[in-house]
Amino acid sequence: MKVVSLHHPHTLTKETQPESVAAIGFFDGVHLGHQTVIRKAVDIAKKQNIYSSVMFFDPHPSVVLQKDKTDVQYITPLDHKIALMEQLGVDILYIVRFDKELSKLLPNQFLDQFIDRLNIVHIVAGFDFTFGHKGAGNMNNISDYLPKNIRYDVISKQDQENEKISSTRIRECLAHGDLQEVERLLGRPYETVGEVVHGDKRGREIGYPTANINQNNDYIIPKIGIYAVEVKVNEEFYKGMASIGYNPTFKDDKNIIRIEVNLFEFQDDIYGKPIHVYWKKYMRDEVKFTSVDALIEQLEEDERQTREFFKNIGSK
Repeated sequence: MKVVSLHHPHTLTKETQPESVAAIGFFDGVHLGHQTVIRKAVDIAKKQNIYSSVMFFDPHPSVVLQKDKTDVQYITPLDHKIALMEQLGVDILYIVRFDKELSKLLPNQFLDQFIDRLNIVHIVAGFDFTFGHKGAGNMNNISDYLPKNIRYDVISKQDQENEKISSTRIRECLAHGDLQEVERLLGRPYETVGEVVHGDKRGREIGYPTANINQNNDYIIPKIGIYAVEVKVNEEFYKGMASIGYNPTFKDDKNIIRIEVNLFEFQDDIYGKPIHVYWKKYMRDEVKFTSVDALIEQLEEDERQTREFFKNIGSK
């Protein structure tokens, strides 16, 4: 997959770009609704024997357009999103830098610069995609602005259990710890990526050693609590239980959220290694224990319930 980073204005022309069918959107999460849009573009491209492409925008428009917002957390930060696009069989990925100048383009200016000049001959987008200054262009009026030689397909609202599949819905589920619903909407478990760092090693002292994770801050972190997780490290998968919280029994520092994972049947030294955490199920709230013995007793119960969960879902 070829990755092309763009900003406004750019210097690419039809003569430098191959014809392609483009799926266009923001695609945070690359959820099942997004996948429908992208797969449609890939299918059309294969039938026409031309390239498939995806165009999305970075950073999130809210960072640019909302005065009180300086950053935003994502379901799939940039690198993660790129990897998912490649898995979907996309040939060309156009990443458009979203800034104030881009936001001022009129609908026809946007289509001229980022569709026609990139030799995109067919657009696929969701029914709610908007473009141009203040979202003046949309999939209902796109034909008013689009050159006649460029075709388009509109993907209707994608529902699950009579509710729209959306990034907003996934964010709400993450905030409430409903990871099983998130998995249904994404078509895969929710995944975050970080690096294993040294911690206080208290877990080892009480029989539950943990991998402390320095999390990529661009990820949305699920709600505070204890989770059943699967983990990929050194290209191997392991089951375990994870804690997201403030370590209230020992520290209770509300300024620092810690992520720790206890891996079952695992003894390797993985400090400094990248670690992928697949969040499977919210198990319970974080609790401040009155004694270490009470904590150990609860951890034993957490392990029992986590192992039972994986047994019930038939996890390999």
